[in-house]
Amino acid sequence: MLRVRWLGRVRYRDAHALQRALFSASPENYLLLMEHPHVYTLGVGADDRHVLVDPGQVGAELIRTDRGGDVTYHGPGQLVGYPIISVPTGPRSVPEYVHGVEQLVIDSVGDLGLAARRLPGYPGVWVGPDDAPRKVCAIGVRVTRGRSMHGFALNVDPDLSMFGHIVPCGIADKGVTSLAAEGVEATMREVVDAVVARATVRWGPAVERRDVAWRTVPEDLSALTRRQALGTSGRPGERLRLRLAEAGVNPGAGLAVSERKPAWLRVKAEMGPEYRQLRSTMRSLDLVTVCEEAGCPNIFECWADGTATFMINGERCTRACGFCLVDTRRPSPPDPGEADRVAEAVGRMSLAHAVVTAVARDDLPEGGALGFVATIAAIRRRCPHTSVEVLIPDFKGDPDALNAVFEAGPDVLNHNLETVARLQRAVRPSASYARSLAVLARAADAGLVTKSGIILGMGETAEEVVSALSDLRAVGVQIVTLGQYLRPTAAHLPVARWWTPAEFDRLAAAARAMGFSHVQASPLTRSSYHARQAASAAQVPVALSGS
Repeated sequence: MLRVRWLGRVRYRDAHALQRALFSASPENYLLLMEHPHVYTLGVGADDRHVLVDPGQVGAELIRTDRGGDVTYHGPGQLVGYPIISVPTGPRSVPEYVHGVEQLVIDSVGDLGLAARRLPGYPGVWVGPDDAPRKVCAIGVRVTRGRSMHGFALNVDPDLSMFGHIVPCGIADKGVTSLAAEGVEATMREVVDAVVARATVRWGPAVERRDVAWRTVPEDLSALTRRQALGTSGRPGERLRLRLAEAGVNPGAGLAVSERKPAWLRVKAEMGPEYRQLRSTMRSLDLVTVCEEAGCPNIFECWADGTATFMINGERCTRACGFCLVDTRRPSPPDPGEADRVAEAVGRMSLAHAVVTAVARDDLPEGGALGFVATIAAIRRRCPHTSVEVLIPDFKGDPDALNAVFEAGPDVLNHNLETVARLQRAVRPSASYARSLAVLARAADAGLVTKSGIILGMGETAEEVVSALSDLRAVGVQIVTLGQYLRPTAAHLPVARWWTPAEFDRLAAAARAMGFSHVQASPLTRSSYHARQAASAAQVPVALSGS
C-alpha cells in the first residue's frame, strides 16, 4: 500500500519531523505532497557561499538538513514530494532510485504537455536545449538501510526571483524555470493528480490517497472569537459553513440540536458525595477543569471515581475550533500560582494519575508551554509517585516550546489529531494535520509515551478514520481514543450522524491490529477517559494511590 497525502502548506521543520518518523519508525510506504513557506535548505555537502543574501531579508528561513545536494529553495507554488518508501538494496540501488524519481517527474510533466529530460551529470529534471538547459525540478534524496527520505521539488508557479538569492543546487551557469514559465497552465491540484497517477504506476498499484483542504484563506488561520467563527444567529457562521461545504459536508444536512440522542449516548447525572467533594476542591483552589469547560458527558462517572482533567493557562482559548465549547474571548495573563494549586488538588485527591491540559495560548511567546513545565514540576514536588499526563496544543510547532515540555518528562504526551485529513480545515482552521502528526512524531522521538484522539460524527467516513489511525501509528503513537462528537450549541459544527457502538468496536479492532498499546473507543469516550488504565497498558508506571 502506498499512502499518498496531500498536506497543503507545511513548514519545513514540521515536514522533516514527519518524514523522520515515517522513515525510522514505520514500514509503511508514504508519498507526502505539499508546499512550503519560503525556505532555503542546505544539504550535507552544501557550500555556505552559495547563499547570497541574508534569508531573513527576503522573508525566508535557512535550514540545514540531512539530504544530499547543495542549497535549494522551497516556497509557495512549488510542489514538494517526499517518498518515504522501501528501496531495494544493492550496489546500484541509490542511483537507480534517483533515476526512478526523475522519471516519475518527467512522465508527470509530460502528461501535462511539457517535454522534459535528464541532463547528464546534473541530477534533476530539465527542459530546453542542450546549450541553454533550465531546471524545472530539483532532486535531493537520502537512502539508508533500504528506506528513502526527501525527494523532489517541482516548480509549478513559484516566485522564480527567490532562486536569484542562491546558487541553486550549486550550479551557477544554468537556469531555473517553472511549468508556468514554460507555458503550462496547470493548477497545483492538476499537477498533484498527474504525479499521483504516475506514482501509482511506479510504487503502487494499491494506493490510498487523502487530501487536506485545497482552498485556504488567511482569515481562516487567524485567532477568532466564537462570535466571529460561529455566528450569533443560532447556527454556524458563514465562514464555518463555507469550510464545511468545501470539505464535502453539507452544513444543512446535519442532525438538529433538538434531536433526541440514541440510548447509548444518554448519561445519568450522579452527583454523589465524591462528585460534590471534587467540585468543592476545584472551587476552593480556584481551578478549572476541561470536564466542565468542554461539557464532557463523562464528568459524573470520572468525578465520582476521583479523577479529573485540570485545564491550565486560564479558561479562554485563542482559537475557535468548530466542535469546542471553551470560551474564546481575549485571555487573561497567566496565573503564577496556578501550578502549585493544581499540585495541591492532586495531593488532596490522592491521584495515581493526573491529567493536565490547556487552552491554546497563541498570544504568549511560548504558546503556553511554560505553564505545562511549571505544573509538571509542581506535581512532581508535591506528589512524586503520581504519573502525569499532559494534553497539549501544538504551540504552532515551535521546537523550543515543544522541547521544553518534552524535557519536563511527562509520563504520557497527548496531542489530539481530532479529525480526518479532509475535515481539518473545516473543524480546526488554526491547526494542521501535518503539524499535529509532527508534534506527535517529535514527542515519540524524544522517548515519550504518545497518545492522540479522534472525534467522530462530523462528516468523516470509516475508511478515512482508518487512514488517520494508520498515520498516527506510523509516527509512533501508542495510545488512541475514539469518541462521538456531541454538538455543544446550535452555533457549532452540526453532527453529521451518530456512530453506533458496533462501529466503534470495529474501529477499535482495526486500531489494535495496527499495534496500538491501548485503544479506547466508544460513543462516550473522550481524550482523558480511563486515562490511568491507558497509561498502565502502555507500561507507564502508575501508582496504586497518590501521595
